Amino acid sequence: MQTATSDLIAVVGLGYVGLPLAVALARNANVIGVDIDAGRIAELRRGHDRTREIDADVLAASTLVLATDIAAARDAGVFIVTVPTPVDAANLPDLGSVLGATRAVASLLRAGAGTIVVYESTVYPGVTEEICGPELERLSGLIAGVDFHLGYSPERINPGDREHTLDRITKVVAGSTPAVTDRLVALYGTINGGNVFRAASIKVAEAAKVIENAQRDINIAFVNEITQIFGRIDVSIHDVLAAAGTKWNFLRFEPGLVGGHCIGVDPYYLAHLAARTGFNPRVVLAGRATNDNMGAFVADELHTRMTRAGRVLVLGLTFKADVPDLRNSKVVDVVRRLEWLGHGVTIHDPMADAAEAMHEYGLILDTAALDTAALLAADPFDAVLLAVPHASYRDFAAATVRGMVRPGGVVADIKGVWRDRDLAGLTYWAM
Repeated sequence: MQTATSDLIAVVGLGYVGLPLAVALARNANVIGVDIDAGRIAELRRGHDRTREIDADVLAASTLVLATDIAAARDAGVFIVTVPTPVDAANLPDLGSVLGATRAVASLLRAGAGTIVVYESTVYPGVTEEICGPELERLSGLIAGVDFHLGYSPERINPGDREHTLDRITKVVAGSTPAVTDRLVALYGTINGGNVFRAASIKVAEAAKVIENAQRDINIAFVNEITQIFGRIDVSIHDVLAAAGTKWNFLRFEPGLVGGHCIGVDPYYLAHLAARTGFNPRVVLAGRATNDNMGAFVADELHTRMTRAGRVLVLGLTFKADVPDLRNSKVVDVVRRLEWLGHGVTIHDPMADAAEAMHEYGLILDTAALDTAALLAADPFDAVLLAVPHASYRDFAAATVRGMVRPGGVVADIKGVWRDRDLAGLTYWAM
């Protein structure tokens, strides 16, 4: 294997995945982080991470170099691509960002340099070697395996999780040759004390990533379905899970809205691969269909408990609790359905960015709705839906909850975090 002459590492894409990775690598190596979003780079240079994954003091102390122009990484010996891989309106894989990053990297590849291009973006098996590799060859005029090499290391970032951080988890790696894999093991091992698993091939590493989230999606879909079944006989799923959870091998999954950039997306990448091979992935797609329909289910349950169309306060818009990430939030489905049913909806979320909510979904988070004190002083609503149980909401006392709802109104609590509150005089519903 031709060895790259530069020890510079370039991380392309500085979002939830790329920034923590770049900061971690920079503790032991020369690292440049590249992102085409000039606003993002400006914020990071000021010490502000909008994803709230990296604290300001950690950013300030890091030797990470930041840039918006890929040319600044011209001398890199390793490129690590960490850009988003969403689905389009038809739930088909959208590789636009990955291919855009691939083209940018291709412009810097040099004959005989031995540069390694590693992908961390979630894809279906075959994308790295059958799509990205040929694109690098086409644009650079170079030969994979001779002038440059390929690698894959699936990202395992869990936004908002301070326990399963990069330095504490097993990193899976695979290279196009054993020698490339050896180099990647050494590189990623600097982050977590050598806790690195060598996958049998790049396709195996890609497949491992895509099934990790598909497995969770299917398990949550099962719980969401039995939640609806037991709800028809007025049996709380939370009571059922508490009882079933006493068995030693019971898998404890919670019902809820399943969105985000991983669990709500990766099953479609797996389904796309299946379709390409002529296989009908019934279990994978059935799970996703169940979870995709949960927004309408929640809205309908709330609607049936209201005597008329009214004012509904939705608490939480991000895709999960205690993170600012709005990508693929299924709360949006609830809001759309409530509006279609004739209700006026106010959305409150102290974690969410108002401009992003407007840009991504056309939803308004006005100043009053972002200020909790102003919210609690507002006229009571006909119904309150706790959609995302941020810490501030979980701490609401019973009197606070009652104060937000008119007498006889409805409180809907998706995760059941207020089940122990005294909400006498209100109609309370939890999954």
